[in-house]
Amino acid sequence: MKNNDFLKFFSLFALSVFILFILMIVMSIVTNISLETFYYALFSKEIQFAIKLSLETASIATIFGTLLGVPAAYALARYDFKGKNIVDSVVELPVILPPLITGFALLVFFGNTVFGKFITEHIIEILFTYKGTIVAQFFVATPFIIRTSKSVFECIDEKYELIAQSLGSKKYESFLDVVIPMAKNGIIAGVILAWARSIGEFGATMMLAGATKMKTETLPIAVFLNISLGDLEKALAVSLIFLIVATLVLFIIRLILKIGENNDRL
Repeated sequence: MKNNDFLKFFSLFALSVFILFILMIVMSIVTNISLETFYYALFSKEIQFAIKLSLETASIATIFGTLLGVPAAYALARYDFKGKNIVDSVVELPVILPPLITGFALLVFFGNTVFGKFITEHIIEILFTYKGTIVAQFFVATPFIIRTSKSVFECIDEKYELIAQSLGSKKYESFLDVVIPMAKNGIIAGVILAWARSIGEFGATMMLAGATKMKTETLPIAVFLNISLGDLEKALAVSLIFLIVATLVLFIIRLILKIGENNDRL
């Protein structure tokens, strides 16, 4: 077997094994619920609330993450400053911390520190509200936008910005008009990852926002509540609904991106 053929065989084999593993997990959910339970769960007020809250909070958290994460990534990619390596590592802390510890740390910050208590008492009520869900999702998802965007910014030659500035653009204009369009695909990839991480967030959300039915009940929280009540079939139905919603949204986003890329080529 030629080297290229071996590489093709091995890579396709590895891909097939992983896809098969995913499909087996999905099928273990699908084959253990009845159609009646699925319809009952899908059209129940509780699950419709959970779907709406999941989509809403994940989208808001991702928007805030993008507004903060993209310029932060640019700073890490373009500027040198003291302690940059430490800052670069700190950015990744929310990714490597266990979700329960992340949620507990957020709970302590907003509930027991002077600055955190000032925010919750005078600016925005976070503890055990749906706003806490958004904060938890924002905290764990933003590093994905920063990391992905930073990698793309580092690959873009700075001379393009200097040329734009030499032609009269201000620095922020060269960033918006030159760098952002060139980094568009990488930024969007980070945004998709962040949204996917947000909608699947559970541990940090439960610690900061709590698990209250029809109040802070996202889809992962709904699965947890139904397992706690011993209603395993409904928990499986909610899990399947979560898989369908997440897959559909990601498919739509990728379709929009594909259409955008095709339009750019025209």
